[in-house]
Amino acid sequence: MSTKIVRTNFLQKAAFCLAVLIFASNSMFAASAIYEQTGTTAQSSKPGKPAAKPKMTEQEIAEARQSLHALGYWVDLNATGLDASLRHALIAFQKIEARPKTGILTPSELDALRVAQPPAPREVGFPHIEVDLARQVLFVVELGEAPLKVLPISSGSGELFTEGGVTRRAVTPTGRFKVQRKIEGWRKSPLGLLHYPSYIYGGIAIHGNPSVPATPASHGCIRIPMFASKAFSELAAVGTVVIVYDDSLTP
Repeated sequence: MSTKIVRTNFLQKAAFCLAVLIFASNSMFAASAIYEQTGTTAQSSKPGKPAAKPKMTEQEIAEARQSLHALGYWVDLNATGLDASLRHALIAFQKIEARPKTGILTPSELDALRVAQPPAPREVGFPHIEVDLARQVLFVVELGEAPLKVLPISSGSGELFTEGGVTRRAVTPTGRFKVQRKIEGWRKSPLGLLHYPSYIYGGIAIHGNPSVPATPASHGCIRIPMFASKAFSELAAVGTVVIVYDDSLTP
């Protein structure tokens, strides 16, 4: 092999190595510049955390509270901020309107509140309570000063459970009942604590509970939010008609 050919090969390899070094140097410089500007590396192509949800202003929260009250949803008008009553009222609204049951106030939920119509109970013209098991809401109709108050509930889960050596299914009965008896404050039952229970059928009661999920979860009782349980008990006197229905069972 001639000296000229060897020299040519050497120069070609040297030029290639130099090009690689220049490319690598430029890439490192670009990555460094990106890091300084954004705090991330150029190779970070994985999706990051989801964008934070827009924070609602105090004015928007107050508007949502007033809108829920005007529509008939039970909310504490004396509270401020994103309190428990606002969250439960919003869940009741979302259940009625067949929206995702998040209990979170967003611009979209506020827009929906602005154009919503008051929910309608099944029966009107007399004081009573309605429990809609399909939508998991409770209507307080013409009891007290307000013509309508709507609360979210959690009723019988439909699961099997054992109590006192007897296994049965957690079902909330349907039909027309009356408030038979009431207990003030907390009542400790074999299945848990009940806050201001109003019994409508045997051991089945409407009562406050710290846990009122958006889906059926009780042993058969009708759970309502704690913030409303005492006031509800005062409205639902003994003898008050309670209508429990489940439209999901209608063929």
